[in-house]
Amino acid sequence: MSNPAQRNPGRKQLLVGAGLLVIAAGGLWAASKFTWVRLRSFDGLGEPRTIVVSGTDWSAALVPMAVALVAAAIATLAIRGWALRVLAGLAAVIGAGAAYLGVSLWAVRDIGPRAADVKNIPISTLVGADRLSGGAAATVIAAALAVLAAITLLRAARGSAATKYQTPAARRSDGTDAADKNQSERVMWDSLDDGHDPTIGPTQPQSGPT
Repeated sequence: MSNPAQRNPGRKQLLVGAGLLVIAAGGLWAASKFTWVRLRSFDGLGEPRTIVVSGTDWSAALVPMAVALVAAAIATLAIRGWALRVLAGLAAVIGAGAAYLGVSLWAVRDIGPRAADVKNIPISTLVGADRLSGGAAATVIAAALAVLAAITLLRAARGSAATKYQTPAARRSDGTDAADKNQSERVMWDSLDDGHDPTIGPTQPQSGPT
């Protein structure tokens, strides 16, 4: 009996791809809870304040991206062919977008004004801003996992297509081997029942006297 993994080599890749999507989604969700920027504000009247800017504050797209990746992971269990390729492309786009969001924290030279804007703090009261890289790093790692998942799903889609479009002889090869073996055994037993030894070739007729 053939191994199920050998009959459907793309199934393992589908499971790996779905798992990577779930892990990437978890990474984006965790990144949305991290503190990305810490602001220090003082308006000259009260006490200085410290305001934290979370990943959700820095980019509201992190949580929807995480939800989309979970939905994509679930969908991989039900779709094949071109639909799986489209899903893989979507996962790659989400990964690229998440990578951009993560890198944006390091790319912005002066994060104070941007962070103050998302928290509705007057820039005139801003006295300092600290960049915390934990959330951005988690986002970039999750983005890389999403892209890796997309590549894995594309390979699974190609493997499924190759199996689907095999020649008729190739598709029947597994069953044909077993059928040929059973047929050979039956012929052998029929020969024995008729009093013939199937291991001996046909007897050559003796030539008559010259």
